[in-house]
Amino acid sequence: MTDIVDKKTRSRMMSGIRGKNTKPEMLLRKALHAAGYRYRVNVRSLPGSPDIVLRKWNVAVQVHGCYWHRHAGCPNATMPSSNVEFWSGKFSANVARDSRTLEELHQLGWRTAIVWECAIGKQADQALIEEVIDFIQSGRRHREFG
Repeated sequence: MTDIVDKKTRSRMMSGIRGKNTKPEMLLRKALHAAGYRYRVNVRSLPGSPDIVLRKWNVAVQVHGCYWHRHAGCPNATMPSSNVEFWSGKFSANVARDSRTLEELHQLGWRTAIVWECAIGKQADQALIEEVIDFIQSGRRHREFG
């Protein structure tokens, strides 16, 4: 399928996609705060500037968009039909960076969680929040949700 907008417009649209304070992040943050958890956001002193950092629990949480971070098996992780070579390289670089970031956080002694956008959906359901809280309190090294 061909694009219905010109390259300049598409470029402007794509550059407007936010990397911070996304709706899934905000839903998770609001739920954690309501449950009594206090955290910092986008901590630049840590590898990858994790979306949510709970220092008391030594946990760094990344809320990943399924499309940009290539959630395996997710229907939201589609490949654009045009300029496939470019997008394939871009997505591969994102996945490689995510992997490096997790390893660096683990080497620094941080426990990590990845919460996929599709797990949160339009609202963070209570079961997901309880699972995330269980992970925070568990002492486990890593967990993915979604």
